[in-house]
Amino acid sequence: MPKKKEEPAKPLATQLIFQAPDLPTPKVNPRSGKLAVEEEKPPVEPKAKPVRQQKERPAKQEKTGAEEEKEKDTGSTRVDAKRQRRRDSRDSSRRRSSVTESEFLARRESVDRTMVVREKDDRIQIGVLEDGMLVEHYVAESQGGSLIGNVYLGKVQNVLPSMEAAFVDIGRGRNAVLYSGEVDWEAAETGNQPRRIELALKSGDQVLVQVTKDPVGQKGARLTSQVSLPGRFLVYVPGGNMSGISRKLPEGERQRLKQILKNTLPEDAGVIVRTAAEGASEEQLIHDVERLQAQWESISAKVEKGKAPMLLHSEPDLLVKIIRDVFNEDFQKLVVSGDSALETIREYLESVAPDLVERLSPFASSEDIFDFYRIGDQIVKALDRKVYLPSGGSLVIDRTEAMTVVDVNTGKFIGSGGNLEETVTKNNLEAAEELVRQLRLRDIGGIVVVDFIDMIQESNQEMVRRRLLECLSRDRTKNQVGEITSLGLVQMTRKKIGVGLLETFSEVCDCCAGRGVLIHNEPRFRMPEQQPKQGKNRNKKDKPEVVKKVVTPEQADAFKNVVNKIAQAAHPEDAEVKEPEGKTEILNAVLDSLPEPQPKAKPRRRRASSSGVVSPSESAEENS
Repeated sequence: MPKKKEEPAKPLATQLIFQAPDLPTPKVNPRSGKLAVEEEKPPVEPKAKPVRQQKERPAKQEKTGAEEEKEKDTGSTRVDAKRQRRRDSRDSSRRRSSVTESEFLARRESVDRTMVVREKDDRIQIGVLEDGMLVEHYVAESQGGSLIGNVYLGKVQNVLPSMEAAFVDIGRGRNAVLYSGEVDWEAAETGNQPRRIELALKSGDQVLVQVTKDPVGQKGARLTSQVSLPGRFLVYVPGGNMSGISRKLPEGERQRLKQILKNTLPEDAGVIVRTAAEGASEEQLIHDVERLQAQWESISAKVEKGKAPMLLHSEPDLLVKIIRDVFNEDFQKLVVSGDSALETIREYLESVAPDLVERLSPFASSEDIFDFYRIGDQIVKALDRKVYLPSGGSLVIDRTEAMTVVDVNTGKFIGSGGNLEETVTKNNLEAAEELVRQLRLRDIGGIVVVDFIDMIQESNQEMVRRRLLECLSRDRTKNQVGEITSLGLVQMTRKKIGVGLLETFSEVCDCCAGRGVLIHNEPRFRMPEQQPKQGKNRNKKDKPEVVKKVVTPEQADAFKNVVNKIAQAAHPEDAEVKEPEGKTEILNAVLDSLPEPQPKAKPRRRRASSSGVVSPSESAEENS
């Protein structure tokens, strides 16, 4: 091959810019415009779609009757619902932050709590005041009390599998009801069978039950077979394998109580530590556990010897129960009116909580204690349907068979500057605080739906919800609050235990049966008033109607006598009076005897000028 001529050396900069590597020139087909390399490649065949092969299904096996019955009896829906509620409450409690020591003390010191007890006419009334406002009210009579907490040895009367409930005779007349969700399945001998109430209980069986809710209306008492014995500092659960501590206590106190329970708690029982256990010593907790354990042993001994139905254990009267469950270190004082009630409370506190005896004081004034603290006036207002807020707004509380509905209104509240959103938020915050007070005072339970005024911003909605939860933290009754819906509604539930305030101070009307309306057989709507016809003669006066009357002969004779007497009185005595004859003469005589009518003076008309003042010339013309 011929040698290439050597090119002259170029500057380095020029070589870096223009020198390129020697690469083969690609061949391009002039007709197609494609590279020759691409044309030489074989065409790619499209991938064939995979064909699904149907698997042979196994022959359907016929199920036996036992297998079908096993699939049918999968368990109790009430048990599953109770598990789900427990799971939800457990998740919500995990998300809830624990109370710090500062928050616990601030919550206690922020409210001035006082308990007032009045004993009058074999009746005891208890009121709980927070900052002078009545928030809770209890009534107990000496003849009859509540059944909540009593332990009975009952006899099963009937089991309804479709209702998942059993009716139990506890010796109180009306049968009580025991749902499958309240059955102690660990004690029930069902083996590997599903948890169905008809498999655990049968008619005629004896069952140990405890009352959780008093009978209301046509409903009997609610029962549970999971017995728990409440004490001053804790609740003793026989046969329980778990223990719990109130979340209202600060975290440091919870850890201290947890260490004490590890050493003192028996293995075959569980306990639930109450809020009143704050600051309690180890000796006090041990004494409370031993006392409750002795009560359970006494109940177990009665079960072996007794015959259903019978009462095994009764809770103390309402006075002692309220002092045990409600009165604690959060209260500044306990004022009692009545010697017998004062002595009962003093004996109980000296035996259970000696450090609280100094807060007990008698009411020495001759005035009624409820009038002194204005409790009677607050009860009267709580019985009303409408509740007025201090700022001018209002709450309307209506109770139905299914739920309690609360409507929030602004009323006269117009705010103090700002915009509509700020005004509505302030009204809702005030309504949330008053709502919780009314729920506690009226003892409203079940489903509660609150219709707050619509708020646009989500931050304001969350602020109202937090205020509602903060106020509900003072309520010892179990409750649960949902999120605010798009319609501005808040759905919540509150455990219903006894009768409410309205049922305590009222009775059902005999006429309307509590509906508030009277039913008639015929329509009772009002007809619209007939308007006078407006025509051409609407400005003319209506002519008086002429009343015609038929006169009998006897009435004519009597009328003649009257006319004669009138005529004699009108003429002198010596003049001879001619007796009128005929109708025309009689009427003329009557008209002559009557006094002449005096013509009425016509009112003067005044013409007003443009300035509204009558000119003197016009008045002179009128006078002339």
